[in-house]
Amino acid sequence: MFGSIGMPELVIILVIALIVFGPRKLPELGRSLGRSLGEFKKASNELRNTLEDEVRVEEQRDQAAKMQAEQASAIAAATVSPVTPGSDIPSPSAEEHTVSRSTTGVSA
Repeated sequence: MFGSIGMPELVIILVIALIVFGPRKLPELGRSLGRSLGEFKKASNELRNTLEDEVRVEEQRDQAAKMQAEQASAIAAATVSPVTPGSDIPSPSAEEHTVSRSTTGVSA
């Protein structure tokens, strides 16, 4: 509906403002409008930075919680089934030892 404001439209707006406010008030209005826009831009930048900081803090909390959960599960797994060197290799029983002697052809 409304396009960008071109040069003819801008001139018409400035002429109307000059007629309504007069030549003395127009520079003051321009300065106050510029200050207002600057403050608005500054406030919006601060809001964006605050939101980005909050998101970053939340992500760090999530990562810390994840690491703590992984550490807790690793500690729980280590306490449930402790691993000792050589415990995964079964030792031969006495019956297996005698069977292996008899199959090698050594007589007792």
